Amino acid sequence: MTKYPTQIGVGGLVISEEEKQLVAEVLATNRLTYGPYSKKFESQFASHHDARHAIFTNSGTSSLHIALAALKERYGWADGDEVLVPSVTFVATSNIVLHNNMVPVFVEVDSRTYNIDPNEIEAKITPRTKAIIPVHLLGLPADMDPIIEIAKARNLKIIEDSAECMFARYKGKSVGSMGDIGCFSTYAAHILTTGVGGFAITNDDDLAVDLRSLMNHGRDNIYISCDDDEGKAGEELHTIIERRFSFVHVGHSFRCTELESALGLGQLANVDKSIARRREIAKMYIDGLAEFSDRIQLPYTPEDREHSFMVFGLTLHHENKRNLINFLEDRNIETRDMFPLLTQPIYKSLFGDIHTNFPVTEWISNSAFYIGSHPFMHDDEVHFVIESFRDYFKNN
Repeated sequence: MTKYPTQIGVGGLVISEEEKQLVAEVLATNRLTYGPYSKKFESQFASHHDARHAIFTNSGTSSLHIALAALKERYGWADGDEVLVPSVTFVATSNIVLHNNMVPVFVEVDSRTYNIDPNEIEAKITPRTKAIIPVHLLGLPADMDPIIEIAKARNLKIIEDSAECMFARYKGKSVGSMGDIGCFSTYAAHILTTGVGGFAITNDDDLAVDLRSLMNHGRDNIYISCDDDEGKAGEELHTIIERRFSFVHVGHSFRCTELESALGLGQLANVDKSIARRREIAKMYIDGLAEFSDRIQLPYTPEDREHSFMVFGLTLHHENKRNLINFLEDRNIETRDMFPLLTQPIYKSLFGDIHTNFPVTEWISNSAFYIGSHPFMHDDEVHFVIESFRDYFKNN
C-alpha cells in the first residue's frame, strides 16, 4: 500500500517571518504579561467579528467557562439549572456546563450541517432552562435566526461556541456576534493558531468587565494590566493603589501572554489569504470526491452562510467509518472522529446510554470523521487524499 512520505495532518502550522519578528519584539520588551500586543490582538479580533469587546484567554474552553459563569452570576441562576447543548460537539462545550454546576441537556443535530437542529430545541426546554450554546461546527455557522427567536420568546441567553469557526458570516452577521457572548479557540489546528489561547467576545459593556475580571482571578477591573496605574497621580493613583489587589468575583487564572498575542497578530495580517486557501482546498475535495456521493456525504453550505473549513467533515451514508479511517491512516492521512460526545465513557457513566435517543447523532458517531483542509497543505497532498478515497471506494 502506498504511503505519503510525511503525515497529512488535520492541522498544520508554519510560523511566518512576520510572526517570528513580532515574537522577537515581545521578547525584547522583557514583558510577557497582558500589554500592548494583547490589547491590539483583542481589538483587531473584535473588529473582525463585529464586537465591541474581545477578551483573550488561555483557551476556548476557558472562554466558554467564564461566559457561562458571568451569565449565571448576573442573572442569579441556580446550581442544577439547565443549558441546551448540541449532541454533536467537542466535549468542552458540555464540560463547562458541568464545571459551572449546571446541567447540560442535549439537543439533536441537523444531518447535513451537523449543527444543532432548531426544530428540536423547543421540546428540550423546561422551567429550569436558562441558556442555549449553539456550536458552529467544523467552520460552518449554525442556523441562528430560529435559535435567537426561540431564545427571545423563552427568555434564554445564548453563548455561541465558535471555537471551530472564525471569519465566517451568517446572513451577513459574524459568528460570535449574534448571541450574548461568542467564544473562540486559537489552539493548535484551529483557524488562528497561537499554541494556547481563546476569545470571549461581546457587545455588552458590563459583561465585558465581568468576563475580564473572571479571567483574572476575579480582580477589580481598575487594575488588570500592570501599567493601569501608569501616568496616574494624586487621588486617582491612590484609588488604584487601594483597589488593585481587590477581588470582586470568584475568578480563575485563565490569562494568556504577549507571546501568544504576537503570533495571533501575525496570523491576522494574512487571514484573508488563509481562509481563501481553506476554501480552495475544500472545493478540490468536493470536486474530486463528487463521484462517490452515493457512498459519502460531503460538506453542505447553505446559501445564507459562509464556511471557513477549519477541517473537512465527511460521513458515510450506510457504512461504519472504521475500515475507511484505518485505510486512510495506513496511508499517513490523519483523521479524527466527528465528536462522539454521548458515547464517551464519562458521559455514559453520567447520563447512561442516551445516545440511542438521538438517531442522527448515532449515525454521525458511527460514520462521520474529518480530515485536514488547512492552508499549509500542498496540492499534491490534496490530490493524494482524493486518490486514496478513490482507491478505497473502488476496492471496497
